[in-house]
Amino acid sequence: MFAQQPERRMHWVRWVLTIGWLLAIASLFYDPWTSVLTEPDRTWSPLRLTNTCVQVQGECLSEQPYPLGTTLFWGAIVPSAIFILLVFGHELWRRICPLSFLSQIPRALGWQRQFKRENKKTGKVRYELAKVNSDSWLGKNYHYVQFGWLFAGLCGRILFFNADRLVLAGWLLFTIGAAIAVGYFYGGKSWCQYFCPMAPVQSIYSEPGGLLSSKAHMSDRTITQSMCRTVLPDGQEQSACVACQNPCIDIDSERTYWDSLNKSETSFLRYGYVGLVVGYFIYYYLYAGNWDYYFSGAWLRQTDQLASLFSPGLYLFGQSINIPKIVAVPIVLGGCTAIAYWLGRAIEKRAKSYSRRHYPNLAVETIRHRIFTLCTFGIFNFFFIFGGRPLVQLLPLSVQYIYDLGLVLLSTLWLYKTWRRSPDFYARENLASRFRKQLEKLQLNVSQFLEGRSLNDLNTHEVYVLAKVLPGFTREKRHQAYKGVVREALEEGYVNYSSSLEILQQMRQELGITDDEHRQVLDELGIEDPQLLNPNRQRSLENQIRLSGYRKSLERLMALQRKQSDRSTTLPDSDEIRSLRRQYSISPQEEDWILSGLSENASSINKAEFLIAQLSELINCYRAVNQPVLQQQAVLTLLRSHVAHKKELIVRSLLETLVVVQNEPNVTLAQSLQQSSPSVLMEILAREDWRDRLSPEIIQTLTQPGETPVACSLELSAGEILHYLEVLLQEQNPLIQAAALYAIAWLDAERAAAIAQNLHHESPHLLVRETAELLLSPTPNPLLSAFPALEKSVYLFNSDFFHRVQSETLIALANLAEVRTYSSGEVITEAGDTCRELLLLIEGNANILYQTETGIQVEYLHPGQTLDELEVLAHSTSENTIVADSQKTRILAISVDTFDDLLDRDPDFARRVLELESKQLQRFVRSMQT
Repeated sequence: MFAQQPERRMHWVRWVLTIGWLLAIASLFYDPWTSVLTEPDRTWSPLRLTNTCVQVQGECLSEQPYPLGTTLFWGAIVPSAIFILLVFGHELWRRICPLSFLSQIPRALGWQRQFKRENKKTGKVRYELAKVNSDSWLGKNYHYVQFGWLFAGLCGRILFFNADRLVLAGWLLFTIGAAIAVGYFYGGKSWCQYFCPMAPVQSIYSEPGGLLSSKAHMSDRTITQSMCRTVLPDGQEQSACVACQNPCIDIDSERTYWDSLNKSETSFLRYGYVGLVVGYFIYYYLYAGNWDYYFSGAWLRQTDQLASLFSPGLYLFGQSINIPKIVAVPIVLGGCTAIAYWLGRAIEKRAKSYSRRHYPNLAVETIRHRIFTLCTFGIFNFFFIFGGRPLVQLLPLSVQYIYDLGLVLLSTLWLYKTWRRSPDFYARENLASRFRKQLEKLQLNVSQFLEGRSLNDLNTHEVYVLAKVLPGFTREKRHQAYKGVVREALEEGYVNYSSSLEILQQMRQELGITDDEHRQVLDELGIEDPQLLNPNRQRSLENQIRLSGYRKSLERLMALQRKQSDRSTTLPDSDEIRSLRRQYSISPQEEDWILSGLSENASSINKAEFLIAQLSELINCYRAVNQPVLQQQAVLTLLRSHVAHKKELIVRSLLETLVVVQNEPNVTLAQSLQQSSPSVLMEILAREDWRDRLSPEIIQTLTQPGETPVACSLELSAGEILHYLEVLLQEQNPLIQAAALYAIAWLDAERAAAIAQNLHHESPHLLVRETAELLLSPTPNPLLSAFPALEKSVYLFNSDFFHRVQSETLIALANLAEVRTYSSGEVITEAGDTCRELLLLIEGNANILYQTETGIQVEYLHPGQTLDELEVLAHSTSENTIVADSQKTRILAISVDTFDDLLDRDPDFARRVLELESKQLQRFVRSMQT
């Protein structure tokens, strides 16, 4: 609820709270006034000292009037922070925290550490803001650093500065100085993210979300929760995120929570914090021998706190334990932390074991989440049994009851809300929110279906139901909307090439998107932006926000420049621009990308020029895999099919670009497209409705060849062929990678062995690693049969049944399939046999012998054809005999169970099989009628 509060208002709130906090610290040095309220003769004051004896280790504690600085700090300020975190979430606390505010002083003054970066080629010097490297020791261990500081702080409270005002003031000033120093050494909210001892507390109480906090993943606002932001001169807010941490709790606390749920440090923080808090409050009893010492608040007004450091630190069963307090405190707190951690792990292990037996469908992540939820619920209520209690007990009894009931009620509501959350539920909401944004971009007329509601008011299920009933939501627009969701998810690092099929499965089922359409979307996106699918390029939501913030700041500066000057200028290397680059840590490549996208038309033309270059590269690749020097036709057919498919996708993408910019001078672009790939272009124009979408001038340019025909040599040298095969080796598809590597081995065994040396260790795909391993020893013209997994996958791809099936499915099928060899005249299947396998002829010939009234008829089979597929589908017996008709006939056999399992798991494959068999039946019926 506080995420939408204007930044200017929150800025003033921060100023007020920071000034108040600094005044409270100042009062620790000098406060001659508030001690009057604690004098025993002030009968009107609830804070006055009484003559009650508070025993500490069997002796009454001597007390004197005291200033209220420490009482207010520990009794009101700290408990208020815990309450805010659970109820309002981190999005309020992070925006009002005085320490976070003070840590930004160096940024506000422009005094921050920077790294010098010099381009060796151009000599251009750039300065980048220093940030904590995620691979550094601090980046990997900051959780333990923060928890260690929290542990030291709680030990320090008991030992040094619970009541000693000067020591407390020194500790607070030291912390402020550390926060400001971190703000100088590192950009962004590095103090909050990597150093602040309050950060573990924030995570525990405010993740996955506070009771009244907003859901960032369902927000239509670009600035969410407590994201870093700045206010422009015109009053608009803009992101100031520099991606100092990924994932960032300030952008989406629930996303951060689910991302870290299974990490070992998370369980340590959660369970360890429970033990630390329990140990902290129990120590007061173990030290004094009674609870009166804590609940009376006497520990807040001990003027001789430092004098007791080496006195006995424990008092049990009426006896002092001669362990110095300075040693006993860390032992008790550390012991409780360790016990709680190991106890939490043991409970979690038992819970998972019990769930596997009784609730096998309950995810392990959900079990851990619910245990964490119970820990937070329990420790929140335990904390408020003690937190602020010395002050609460001064209130009327009725107010105390209301206070306690209110805390229990609010924490119970939080428990109810949080208990129902799960990673899957979050993912469904996330995807539905993305899809809702795509529907809004399509500008469909949805008002008649919403009965006064907006798209943002619809829940996850309703969004998909609406999409199904919208009259204007055609197949093309559905494809466009889904493509937008996938692009956004890839850009933010929410999915990658490998995980997108599984993570987006629920959404595809809701929208009726097939796996083939999903793969087509990935192919299209990979062509439009190859870096989008690059597994070596780390993408994140935080990085997208950083680049977006820089782009908007740049647009504003350029707009101001245009107002101040009548002439249009290019980007100047001004102090303002350099400052923006430093602030957002913009690299030269990122700046070039952002500049190219400032103009939509210019961006589209740049993209088109890039695609033209890609198309030329693919045409050369196609020529390379058609060279007669390469002999293995099965592998080459696979590579040709892949390249041809990508060529079609590029041509369609270029035609889409021409639709977007057809009012601009783009005849040159159309001419380049026509000259680059006239045959593919003509086929697509003949099959699809582009003539209705493009202007007549563009259509004429596309359909009429230019005056100067493009001439090129069909023959390529061995070096050129190797180059283009290595281009195909960069594809994300493991089957294409393995096939390209095999083709390279046919041409140059030594070169293939060198490439295989790297792929054998680095490739994430088993098929590629296996192929590389077999090529480590150079063998001229290796036979495809020497590569069992690759051979089976290639022949499956080239068959009618499995053509264009997802590569992972083909590879999985190949691993389960078996190759059998038959001699001429040997029976493969006999009439009357139960069809338990789908057979695919991969080498040689075979004959099907039909028994008819006039005798035996023969049908000749050739490689790539399937045998007895109808019988396999029907689980019936074979009606004909199949006999090998060559000296070496090789058959790929897939068991019926494996085939049925694939049909169950892949509805798109089942549909393709049904279509294929329907066509065969139609041909059979027509032949019978003839």
